[in-house]
Amino acid sequence: SLEHQISAEGSSSTSTILDRLMNQYAHKSERFESLNGYGYKSEIRGVLKGLGFSEEEFAQPMVELSGGQKTRVSLAKLLLKKPDILLLDEPTNHLDFEAIEWLEGFLKSYQGTVLIISHDRYFLDQIVGKIYDLENRKLVQYNGSYSHFVSKKIILFDQKLKEYTEQQKEIDKQQELIRRFKQHGTEKLAKRAKSREKLLAHMDIIDKPMKFNKRAKIKFETQIKSGDDVLDVEGLCKSFNTNLLFKDIDFKLYRGERVGLIGPNGIGKSTLLKLILGSESADSGTINIGQNVHISYFDQEQALLNLNNTVIDEIWQENINFTHTEVRSLLGSFLFTGDEVFKNIANISGGEKTRISLLKLILSKSNLLLMDEPTNHLDIASKEVLEDALVNYDGTLFVISHDRYFLNKVATKILSLSKEGMKEYLGNYDYYYEKKKDAEQLKVEEPLQLKTKTQLKDEKRKEKDRIEEARKNKLQQKDIEKQISQLEEKLKNLQYLMCQEEVYSNPEKSKQVYEETSLHKLELEELYVQWEDTM
Repeated sequence: SLEHQISAEGSSSTSTILDRLMNQYAHKSERFESLNGYGYKSEIRGVLKGLGFSEEEFAQPMVELSGGQKTRVSLAKLLLKKPDILLLDEPTNHLDFEAIEWLEGFLKSYQGTVLIISHDRYFLDQIVGKIYDLENRKLVQYNGSYSHFVSKKIILFDQKLKEYTEQQKEIDKQQELIRRFKQHGTEKLAKRAKSREKLLAHMDIIDKPMKFNKRAKIKFETQIKSGDDVLDVEGLCKSFNTNLLFKDIDFKLYRGERVGLIGPNGIGKSTLLKLILGSESADSGTINIGQNVHISYFDQEQALLNLNNTVIDEIWQENINFTHTEVRSLLGSFLFTGDEVFKNIANISGGEKTRISLLKLILSKSNLLLMDEPTNHLDIASKEVLEDALVNYDGTLFVISHDRYFLNKVATKILSLSKEGMKEYLGNYDYYYEKKKDAEQLKVEEPLQLKTKTQLKDEKRKEKDRIEEARKNKLQQKDIEKQISQLEEKLKNLQYLMCQEEVYSNPEKSKQVYEETSLHKLELEELYVQWEDTM
């Protein structure tokens, strides 16, 4: 090595040779340090841990890894290369919440350019400052987050549709005038007709804006109403051989709740649903199903589908009273048209299998839905349709999901599962995340205090009262949010009117719109005060 040469030549060689060796050593040392030679092992460990690998898994051979683990290794290798342009295709697949949060932090501080394809809307909101929307063979750029893009796209579509409609009216009007002028046959009117034809010929025709992608029509209904107490789980424990999944699980589901179940990969979330269904047995504990509760299950593995069936037979076999026309109509509303209904289940895509499973779930008209990762394989438009349908569902929902945007929109309660047990959060994902961070901060700031049995009993009673109060507030909050939404829509329309020439050029109209806007703003302020009081 160079160090040995310097040591050997130091006492016997001329200063020229030694100087040359020392210069080489300095240059190589500088390059070694610039390439993170001292810290690369630590950096590798940090990235692997961030993506969810434990220390025990570091030495595991690649051939023993699952498909999801191999995907995470590929992602780790790419991140460690630190290219100028980082291209990521669905990077949050196979990552749990903690790994996704780590990746978000990594990408926020990344010095290069990042181009991402993702159906993870929450992730996009956290990371990107620009959206490219590829639709109807056109690529359109929007500056801002994903949520900003969604609202901006709707506004632009409405504007373009209005411009197109107004132009079509003007064209129809001019063509009618031309027809009339020609009909009368006078030279003067003929000249006018020709003049208007020239104007039409030179008009920049506005293309009719294309509607967004076709969407399935989903509506969940219940056949009968369940009792108030839908599910009561107490002291539930489950392990496989020596591998403990969870112990002493206690929780309840009430009618009308939409509950999101979250937790690390491999903690047993899917197993918990199977325990409720009765397809797996618990080591100990009880599961009590409430009165008139009818359960239907959405399996992320689609194991409940008969791969040998055609699409139409898969629906028809469980709904034999339907006519051929009724089944075709139902499948059509789920975007299965023409010969697509005769495809084998084994040969359709993951998204199509999901749509079939959702249709079967709808036809069951159950009042308790157990769903395991229902947004997997769905595009964003289909996710939005599913979210709207579940929000309007009058039964009870218990859903496992890694889709934080979905949980934010759908869930009214979050249950976080860990080896230590189950913890309840009365809100959506953002509420859970906020409370989790608050708890972590308290652990840092406050020393651990031993509490007496009386203190613990008193805290438990207060927590029970708080949960009941929070449930009441949720109902009031939902009503106020509806009023706010309606008022904001009115203000949006009034603001649009204020920008129209026929309004701002007319003092009387302008004053009227302004006064109406001011009144609605005062009403909105009052509603927001009421809304904050329910939080």
